[in-house]
Amino acid sequence: MSLASCSKVCKYDVILSFRGPDTRKTFVSHLYNALEQRRINVFKDDELLEPGKSIPNKLVNAIEESKFTIVIFSEKYASSRWCLEELAHIIKCRNELDHIVIPIFYDVSPSDVSCHQNSPFAESFLQYEEMYKHDLEMVQRWRGACKQAGKISGYHLQECKLAFFLLPFLLFCQYFDLLHLN
Repeated sequence: MSLASCSKVCKYDVILSFRGPDTRKTFVSHLYNALEQRRINVFKDDELLEPGKSIPNKLVNAIEESKFTIVIFSEKYASSRWCLEELAHIIKCRNELDHIVIPIFYDVSPSDVSCHQNSPFAESFLQYEEMYKHDLEMVQRWRGACKQAGKISGYHLQECKLAFFLLPFLLFCQYFDLLHLN
């Protein structure tokens, strides 16, 4: 995977990274609409990804060609190999290109994501270690990406209602507007 610099012109302002079955029709659809209404160019992958397949180039390119990534961590996020591969690439772009990552912890805590102890994330990683005994380096890469992402300042939404997640959207929109003023 090549890392294209986004310092010139980005194709997208923001990409949404999420586990579809958990949040696509609820939280993510509201977030997407709120950002689009503010004329923020958003990439949201609506294609179902087949187990065992590589992340499509379209998705990798969208990450590299965006200014921000909003990662929506949900309870079953780590149960998706796709999400973990995508997150590993997002963190790589953050580390190598200063890509801005904004995590939203949706009914999970940041420590669930970063520590993997006694949480659905821990269960998923135990299963991956068994399933991918031959490629523990891949599992460690995913763990490392989760650990880094869980330590990024973001929004922690527990049992959220519409009013609770509108505030972070407004704050993000204000932040985005400030960037365009410079």
